[in-house]
Amino acid sequence: MNTSAVRYAAYAGLLVLGAVVGAAGTLVQAAWFPLGLLLALLATAALFYGGMRATGNQAGLAAAGGGWLLTVILLSLGRPEGDGLFGGGIGELVFLFGGMGAAVICATVSRLPQGTP
Repeated sequence: MNTSAVRYAAYAGLLVLGAVVGAAGTLVQAAWFPLGLLLALLATAALFYGGMRATGNQAGLAAAGGGWLLTVILLSLGRPEGDGLFGGGIGELVFLFGGMGAAVICATVSRLPQGTP
């Protein structure tokens, strides 16, 4: 199998996984505040860093972050009737900006030096 096909499949998987973590984080951070917020932010940061490390470049982080951000933004919009998953409190803002901050931190973190054999 072609290595580029495997890489693109990994990016697609990270995009879907980012959407799942974003949806789960949206529900957990409001349900179990404040520990749910901490759990959601830790899962988000682990996804971003793990995606970067698994693919070996920042495109893995971008794929996971894109799925996460798209899901969180769509869930925050609500419906015309006024129903939405975000209640408008401080926890939702911390989750949104904290997740974006985790993506920036993971994108700018220096790579660990490779050991010599």
